[in-house]
Amino acid sequence: MAAERTVIVGHDGSTTSDLALAWAIDYAARFDAVVRVVRGWTMSTAPRPASMTGGYIPPIEEFEAAVVADLERACARVVADSAVGVDVSFEGFRGAPANGLIAASHDAELLVVGARGLGGFKGLALGSVTDQCVRHAACPVVVIRDQHSSDIERLRRLDSSLEA
Repeated sequence: MAAERTVIVGHDGSTTSDLALAWAIDYAARFDAVVRVVRGWTMSTAPRPASMTGGYIPPIEEFEAAVVADLERACARVVADSAVGVDVSFEGFRGAPANGLIAASHDAELLVVGARGLGGFKGLALGSVTDQCVRHAACPVVVIRDQHSSDIERLRRLDSSLEA
């Protein structure tokens, strides 16, 4: 039996990460792959678990569960609109987002990221996480810049014209 094809998607809640997720789901549907959505997190960026009350700090697993639940909520619309017949899973990586995506790329056929995330340097063509992924990922990387570069219908028309 052939190894399962896996597409990794970095998702930070930005508009371009939603576009990257939709593009990855379309790719996975066409090439019989699964999608793993990954979000890097630290204690300062993780949503607070419901069990966190005054004086009680929950175990790290509860923070990770809160990150994954937040990630699932953030991706719900895109998955509902796009993921017919595609297996989509969600995971958190405790640490720098680029490190998590690069580590995940070792078990993937493809890594898909948005060109820019939620970082503060708006003038950059590529965000720092995307730049690190392009330089260091163990698999090919697709960078989604904007709505035009993620236009799935346009890309399908181009693909079909090449097959003719």
